[in-house]
Amino acid sequence: MNTVRGRPESNLPWIIRFGSLVLDRIYRAGSWLRARPPVRPVMDTVEKLLGRLPRPLDPVRSIKAKLSLALGLAGGVGLLVLWYSLEWIPLNVAFIASAVALALLTLQIAAHGATVPLREMTDAARHMARGDYTRRVHTNSRDEVGELAAAFNVMAADLAAADRQRRELIANVSHELRTPITALRGVLENIVDGVAEPEPATMRTALAQTERLGKLVAELLDLSRLDAGIVPMKRVEIALDDFLPDVVAEAQVNHPSVPIQLDADPDLTLGGDPERLHQLFANLLDNAARHSPAGGAIRLRAALDGDDVRFAVADQGSGIPVAERERVFERFTRGERATGGGTGLGLAIARWVVQLHHGSIAVVDPGPGDPMTGAHVQVRLPAGH
Repeated sequence: MNTVRGRPESNLPWIIRFGSLVLDRIYRAGSWLRARPPVRPVMDTVEKLLGRLPRPLDPVRSIKAKLSLALGLAGGVGLLVLWYSLEWIPLNVAFIASAVALALLTLQIAAHGATVPLREMTDAARHMARGDYTRRVHTNSRDEVGELAAAFNVMAADLAAADRQRRELIANVSHELRTPITALRGVLENIVDGVAEPEPATMRTALAQTERLGKLVAELLDLSRLDAGIVPMKRVEIALDDFLPDVVAEAQVNHPSVPIQLDADPDLTLGGDPERLHQLFANLLDNAARHSPAGGAIRLRAALDGDDVRFAVADQGSGIPVAERERVFERFTRGERATGGGTGLGLAIARWVVQLHHGSIAVVDPGPGDPMTGAHVQVRLPAGH
């Protein structure tokens, strides 16, 4: 009979079968113990302790390399112990079990850093399903699992921001709808109770609240279409020589106490939806008028700048702080200096219209010596041909 270092060759397959059986029983026992309520806290404590072990493979940039190293280390330890036992120590079950246990421990120490982020992601995903978006995955790994954890954290932050905006939107919509409805109800109740007569001044108050309510509903409808991706566009060539004076004239009627200056280069054209672009400039002029002081003025400029038409709406108010310049384009954001019945949706809709036309919008600083020392909103849109 052939022998290996003095022992029967048939022992090796038996050792392999026995090792596989031991591994299977260990995993089955672990699953069974985890399902038992009295043992679950103990298993959770063990997992926490294992989670504090060092992660020697975090600098490795590939999970394949990590698994190869971990398996190689564990297998190497097992083979060394097995070789040592075959060489010097009589073969017995206890020693083989010790070798398998040592190999598994080595594998756990080497590879647990790759699985901890996955378990954290699973736990965080369960909390997110219940509405808790505060959980994050902590890892210093630079491999694919580390990239997945970083992407997961970004997603969690985006979902938290979206959830916060949704809650704020519901609260703001409720407040904005309640204000004109309450005012309108008060006027009508006074008329019905005989406290006030249905005179033109009283009815104008009711009409103003109705118009404000209608404007708010229309703007909310526009934003809901934006969110749903239902945005009908009718692109035509627009001659700004005729278009801008009409927009300014309408804004002047709505704000007769604030003079509006128009300074536009001749023969400018723009490709886009006339209704949406009218909405854009009407909202910008309305916003500037509401933020203008008594005796202030507004200016609308339009000039060709390369392949774009650059527009600038400026007022003589107190301006917008740099820290708030990006936030003013969010829904229901109103400056403290605003007057009148703004809904807080005008600039959000303006940005939406600009994006539909592949342009850009931003709050910029006034130029040196510019008499318009307030807010300057600059819009760039592709010029027509």
